[in-house]
Amino acid sequence: MILDSLDVDVSSFEIRTGWAIKPQGACKAEMCVEMPEGSDSPTIDGRILAKRLGMPLVPDTTHGLWALGPETLGRALSSAEAPELILPDRGGIEFRLSSLRGLKVLLLAWASW
Repeated sequence: MILDSLDVDVSSFEIRTGWAIKPQGACKAEMCVEMPEGSDSPTIDGRILAKRLGMPLVPDTTHGLWALGPETLGRALSSAEAPELILPDRGGIEFRLSSLRGLKVLLLAWASW
């Protein structure tokens, strides 16, 4: 979820993530996570959501944006460094992920099943 403010609109958060903010806390399916007092307002602090729900909160200070989530439930990378990846490009020429070191990179994995 991309944020332009750390004040997260609760209804938008619920629609975009599947979490519901209820009196007992933030709930998804059968799991509920306790939230602090005052979480019943129309907005909630993104830092609180990140901490309580185990979601990464990554700032882009240049553009004043934050990326929130998805929840990791304790399964997260220990660093922001991806391992070396070498694949052929469309022309069959070897491409190394490390050639992009120092740049922001989005890796998208997709499968048809």
